[in-house]
Amino acid sequence: MTTTPRVALVTGAARGIGLAVARRFLAEGWRVAMLDIDAPALALAAAELAEHARVLTLACDVALEDQVAAAVQRLDAHFGRLDALVNNAGVAVFKPLLQTTAQEWERVIAVNLTGPFLCTQAAAPVMLRGGGGSVVNIASISGLRASLLRVAYGTSKAGLIHLTKQQAAELGAVGIRVNAIAPGPVDTAMAKQVHTADIRADYHDAIPLNRYGTEDEIASGVWFLCSESASYINGQTLAVDGGFDATGIGLPSLRRERSD
Repeated sequence: MTTTPRVALVTGAARGIGLAVARRFLAEGWRVAMLDIDAPALALAAAELAEHARVLTLACDVALEDQVAAAVQRLDAHFGRLDALVNNAGVAVFKPLLQTTAQEWERVIAVNLTGPFLCTQAAAPVMLRGGGGSVVNIASISGLRASLLRVAYGTSKAGLIHLTKQQAAELGAVGIRVNAIAPGPVDTAMAKQVHTADIRADYHDAIPLNRYGTEDEIASGVWFLCSESASYINGQTLAVDGGFDATGIGLPSLRRERSD
């Protein structure tokens, strides 16, 4: 077993789930390359981690092949290896289907689906040089079940779930496991801003655990899939959602009766 600290590349790492994932890998003793399109926010996040010797920041748009290639080249030159890739960078447009423009559709697909394709294509050769590794694609519960106002977002995440299977089928044979996490509602800063009290109540009613997840809980799922504990798990989508996808309609009135 190698004594050299392992390296993770986390995209969309300036905030939210990506930052929580980066923090978790650092806590486990890994070195982390944090990639994000928002360079100022990325620099601020890295500074707050106070792990300068173990952190590399990479400003990059994951939808642009040349930028992705340059970012991975910088990582390789800096750390000399790569053991895990977490494709977390994503964008969302929440609009009715008939009001979603072609430009909005194209950008969501480019970041959420083409981005993980490009990042994995660039990262895999570096992983293989070191004997393999793990890729985790951050999908969404919206990729498993349809919902209002998510025609572009949900479709991109459904595509990402299938991309995960395609990547796992081919890369597993050469030593790279590929899995996905499908978060349910998570208490991110964005969710706190855009989810009204009524929306939050609806989610609570539909989720058996009766709450939102946390960024750290998603990070724990990512860490598990990248760890040796998941060494025989490949091509799977783990819903970290409090049971939201498993149950469909929550029937809160029945839950209340049971708890009385």
